[in-house]
Amino acid sequence: MVQSFTPRQRKVRILATLGPASANPEMIAALHRAGADAFRVNMSHGDHAGHARVIAAIRALEKETGRPTTILVDLQGPKLRVGAFKDGPVELAKGAPFVLDADKAAGDATRVHLPHPELFAALEPDTRLLIDDGKLVLRVQSVSADRIETTVEVGGKISDRKGVNVPDVVVPLAALTEKDRKDLAFALEQNVDWVALSFVQRPEDVAEARRLIGGKAALLVKFEKPSGVQRLEEILEIADAAMVARGDLGVELPPEAVPPLQKRIVATARRMGKPVVVATQMLESMIVSPSPTRAEVSDVATAVYDGADAIMLSAETAAGAWPVEAVTMMDSIARSVESDPDYFRRLHFTETAPDATTADALAEAAGSIIGTIGADAIICFTASGSTARRVARERPGAPLLVLTPRKEAARRMGLLWGAHAVSTRDIDSFEEMIAKGKRMALRHRIGKAGSKLVMMAGVPFGTPGSTNVLHVATLTGDELKGYA
Repeated sequence: MVQSFTPRQRKVRILATLGPASANPEMIAALHRAGADAFRVNMSHGDHAGHARVIAAIRALEKETGRPTTILVDLQGPKLRVGAFKDGPVELAKGAPFVLDADKAAGDATRVHLPHPELFAALEPDTRLLIDDGKLVLRVQSVSADRIETTVEVGGKISDRKGVNVPDVVVPLAALTEKDRKDLAFALEQNVDWVALSFVQRPEDVAEARRLIGGKAALLVKFEKPSGVQRLEEILEIADAAMVARGDLGVELPPEAVPPLQKRIVATARRMGKPVVVATQMLESMIVSPSPTRAEVSDVATAVYDGADAIMLSAETAAGAWPVEAVTMMDSIARSVESDPDYFRRLHFTETAPDATTADALAEAAGSIIGTIGADAIICFTASGSTARRVARERPGAPLLVLTPRKEAARRMGLLWGAHAVSTRDIDSFEEMIAKGKRMALRHRIGKAGSKLVMMAGVPFGTPGSTNVLHVATLTGDELKGYA
């Protein structure tokens, strides 16, 4: 019997972060049943042995259910921190002078060690230093090779090794640290599907990561620094997907600047045909509460209305008291939004003009045919997944069944809007395409007798990037007779 599995009853994907509250096989399975399409493994915490056990549990679950399941490894990136203080935390008063220097001695109320020589070279007078996620703000007065003199603009308590953000300049640091390179090598050995890159400031950061990955995984760029957003399109041109990392953006930018940036990043990624994930604090109160606030529900709904491919849970599933409930709630919100009669009209506020290629022209035509004849599904035969991404960019009004001979391609579809991906044997002829497409539509319950199906493929079959066939077929309903 060929294994089949029911499509999710929503288009947007759910990415759940695994951590102490959820990094065991039973909880991973529960999150999957509740609606998680993809799992995030955060390399900022834990060790390789623990992460390997989590990845093995996800692969075992995939084998059990038959549903290709996506694993995203999130690299930590550089972390800028101050040194230690001699007598514990100190209070910095607004207007007081404060020095960050190269002296490794423990700090006090007047100074502290800054173990990042790159900052001494990058900072200029009048730039800002944000300490402890922006709780304290220092304004640079003067800089030398080993000393940064500042004035406290927003005071408060500062303690050992608090984080430092530098929003006003491009920091001359590579996005990949030595730890990241080791973590990346581990992730590729584990055959993960996506790698998320942190601390991206320029296209060169992405190019270096892509070179190291060498096509073994897809590359998602986290937009968390203003300098990265300023070069949004250049960076997306090299990346495979984007993430709106609202937590870090909200530290380096005024809070009111983040929502317009979220919409800009989502719209730009959609226009460029790259999957886009909205992340951070989506259902934050569910870390400790079994139900979200109304504002959080509206926040998730807005991301769905904007057409994000995926929405992410962080601490809600990694460390919260209600991980399964958080996924269930996110699934419920998404399905409610997508059942709104106005949903598809709002989705198409973002124009996604096709490129001058046969594949793009056919993807646009498939969406138009769906609306004209009321077809019940688009069936996409693809080797690399590129055809599926083109179709999904159009946000069609019917289910997208993606059939691919490559398990790796099917797994990567877990971050793609509307895609129901199946790993299956390749086709060799036009007749086999029609017959197999019909059988798979029935097997996965996205069609019935009388249903019209729009099929897309490339001839010669099995050649990546050759999409040039669009065909409409009608189900009789008995296509599975004689098949196990």
